[in-house]
Amino acid sequence: MQPNTYPRIPQEIAPIATDFRRIQSALPHPASIPLLEKMEHYEARSMHGQPPVIWHRAHRYTVEDPYGNRWIDLSSGVLVANAGHGRSWVRAAMADQLERGLHHCYCFPHEARAALSEKLVQVTPASMEKAFLLTTGSEAIECAIKISRRHGTSQGGNRKKRIISFQNAFHGRTLGSQMAGGIPALKAWIQQEDPTFVQVPFPDGYQNEETRFESFLGALSERSVTTDEIACVLLETYQGATASFAPVEFMQALREWCTSHQIVLVLDEVQAGFGRCGKWFGFEHYRIEPDLMCCGKGISSGMPLSAVLGKAELMDQFGHGEMTSTHSGNPICCRAALAGIEIIEWENLVENSNQLGQFQQEFLQGLKEEARCIGVVHGKGLVSGIRFVKPGTKEPDGELAHRITQRCYENGILTFAPVGPGGGTIKINPPLCIDQAALEEALGIFREIVLKENS
Repeated sequence: MQPNTYPRIPQEIAPIATDFRRIQSALPHPASIPLLEKMEHYEARSMHGQPPVIWHRAHRYTVEDPYGNRWIDLSSGVLVANAGHGRSWVRAAMADQLERGLHHCYCFPHEARAALSEKLVQVTPASMEKAFLLTTGSEAIECAIKISRRHGTSQGGNRKKRIISFQNAFHGRTLGSQMAGGIPALKAWIQQEDPTFVQVPFPDGYQNEETRFESFLGALSERSVTTDEIACVLLETYQGATASFAPVEFMQALREWCTSHQIVLVLDEVQAGFGRCGKWFGFEHYRIEPDLMCCGKGISSGMPLSAVLGKAELMDQFGHGEMTSTHSGNPICCRAALAGIEIIEWENLVENSNQLGQFQQEFLQGLKEEARCIGVVHGKGLVSGIRFVKPGTKEPDGELAHRITQRCYENGILTFAPVGPGGGTIKINPPLCIDQAALEEALGIFREIVLKENS
């Protein structure tokens, strides 16, 4: 099935001029077509499929093209720019590091890596005693699988190696992270999957209405999985494609069960961390702590950096040189991350995410009551997943969701292309520094578009 695409033929658009949005040309701008065509010619096809905005500059929660058009950004890139785009404090920290002439040093010691590792341990729960810095969320997941399986086999022999994860989960693009993922279409290329990777239904309360912890145990039993075989349970704090959280009672029972069976509980916080959900880390909503946590995206507000944090007994299982990475703790990325975290602290962006997140969630729940094409709205803080469905069913309406993102783009509101089952979910996740007026304007335009398309 071919994905929906955004038109490449420039269309005349009614001019828009507000404090936050500016559209003053046809879209896409005629001058952008050669660049878009060049990218399509020289890059892999998989890199394309987003609204055709040439990102030229960005500031806090707006993005501009080279032609004077400006959008309110409800994407944060892809949940990356938590502290906001182009923050001067982050840019200054990176420039200072460049001026020192040090932009790579492998695993040799440097000040920025030491400072960031210390900071990460300080802002996470006390049980997170050590950090290991990497580059992408996929790398962090691969590393957590490695740590968990070493721990499992050390406790229970070669039998204790199964990785339990959840259907519809997304954990990355690499081999191990996609085998742990729960979206069959994304891993069909593997052909011969490792049978020690097992997925069970995720209790989102919508697609899967069975949310009792006993159903999780039943799913393991149906798959002939016993506790002495399990190295870890790996799950996203919320499912990235839909912003769906598990029930608190389910997660607390899972935490207790993992502890009682010496099973490592790994939470993928790549999307959920650093204030996105209205708390420093999304799992705080469950009132539990994981054994390992994987961070990325918002950790650096723009630079390629990720991390695994966990208990010392888990993190120290490998000797010198057995768990390293070429670009682990890159000096420029570390400086960017430190500066971004400082902005989150100084500007109380976690609390801003909490307060504006309550407004966003209530607004979108109200929109659901107005629009029969919305099946459910999930999320917390400044992340929401709006599932568009064919009215009266739970069948995703990917064409409608795509059309809505197209209309948003034409009206100065920027989202990434729809995701989730059937391409039917639109994610709304602005930078955490967005203010009330900009968010109200963006959501108001979104509502108008949805209601018009729903009529």
